[in-house]
Amino acid sequence: MARPASNPEASLHLIEGFSLEMTGKDVPSLMEAKDRIPAGTRINVTFLGNEDLDMRVAAASAVREHGFVPVPHLSARRLKSRDELEEFLGRLQEVGASEHVFTIGGDPATPEGPYEDSLAVITSGVLQRYGVREVGIGGYPEGHPDIAGDALSGALRDKAAALKDAGLDAVVVTQFAFDIDPVVAWIDTLRSAGIDAPVRVGTPGPAGIKRLLGFARRFGVGANAMIVKKYGFSLTNLMGEAGPDRFVDDLAATLAERTPGTGLPGEVGLHFYTFGGLGATADWATRFATERSTQSAAQRSAGDPADRG
Repeated sequence: MARPASNPEASLHLIEGFSLEMTGKDVPSLMEAKDRIPAGTRINVTFLGNEDLDMRVAAASAVREHGFVPVPHLSARRLKSRDELEEFLGRLQEVGASEHVFTIGGDPATPEGPYEDSLAVITSGVLQRYGVREVGIGGYPEGHPDIAGDALSGALRDKAAALKDAGLDAVVVTQFAFDIDPVVAWIDTLRSAGIDAPVRVGTPGPAGIKRLLGFARRFGVGANAMIVKKYGFSLTNLMGEAGPDRFVDDLAATLAERTPGTGLPGEVGLHFYTFGGLGATADWATRFATERSTQSAAQRSAGDPADRG
């Protein structure tokens, strides 16, 4: 039986308008799941080293053709030249997929071209020439395994300021997390620094527990026994799958509790990393929203004297 949410209305609000992530190789999965994903959903398309330009453009095009909003990634240190950046953006513009992009530094320790980091791409002046209107930037509530905390904070402030100066909208998409406490504290720090861009909190979609923990280790995300217990599974039992029900409910309730006092910390939504597949995440979101809607209606009915006669 599903664990009831303490504030199902807040959970419904938080999950509304969620975004998803796919790779260039996930087009068949998108085709299989497209009728279960809400129209207009933002779908990020990654920029991986084992995928080429044609694959990335084809994936972004497929996202748009099926009624979703493509958000292709630009991996700064993987770009070998300004010409490569312009070619990619030009191809994206041709298929109507250049308005929204997400900039990331990328994995290579040494840049393969002229862009040291995502700030260098933002300040290149190239984005605006190809119809880019909004740029996503990365956030790391639990830190980054290779970058010091102060450097991360400074880089985020610099990127937000550069986007504002360039007249481009910003959205912050975070690395995925298992624990709401560092996420909420990080959002507070972000807002205190004057960064008011919408935040999409990275959330693991439903997947096998071993797979989730494998991704957590790969990306340096905290996955100790206390945190995964709060997330809803045990390190002593790695069989089966886990979904983000508890994480989403607890995050939504915590944000909603602060509304009367300090106020909701700006616009906050969810971005799902689809480790278990696009279809599985879409199905989970539908089930979750249906359950929370039913719980919310029951709470309203119980609280309305007229409904009790």
